[in-house]
Amino acid sequence: MNNEELKKNLRVVPDFPIKGIQFFDVTTLFKNPIAMKEIADRLYEMYKDKGITKVVGIESRGFIMAPVLANMLNVGFVPIRKPGKLPAETIEQSYAKEYGTDTIQMHKDGIEENDVVLIHDDLLATGGTMKAACDLVKQMKPKKVFVNFIIEITNLKGREIFDKDVEIEALLDCTEE
Repeated sequence: MNNEELKKNLRVVPDFPIKGIQFFDVTTLFKNPIAMKEIADRLYEMYKDKGITKVVGIESRGFIMAPVLANMLNVGFVPIRKPGKLPAETIEQSYAKEYGTDTIQMHKDGIEENDVVLIHDDLLATGGTMKAACDLVKQMKPKKVFVNFIIEITNLKGREIFDKDVEIEALLDCTEE
């Protein structure tokens, strides 16, 4: 399945969650078993030789492919969640997003200094959520941080807010109109 076929399985919902936002809905990719397998296989190929020791997934759509990839890489999975969802001691990071502010948390013992971390989420738009996730993970001083998305909305230039030491990859490039 090539990129254009994957994009045909993607649903774009106008004015969600608020007017003026185009929501790129990856659930239509996940309900197609061929598309989902293609995404998993491509992610695995991208990261199989990078020395990844933990895959971090961001609530909620990052929770779909991140554990799949962690399993394929035979490494641990660490969730980043909204406040109050994790049972043990957490660290947190607040951030601005396109339509407000939010906070994310991770277990304090989720990442260790010898880890090579891949942080996965479904979409890069303006980058606020993933930048906060990177900052959160970096508090734990891992050896290296990689960032991955299924989709990057390139005209929003979200990758520009990341530190230069973070390697960023996306499977699909899209534009918001």
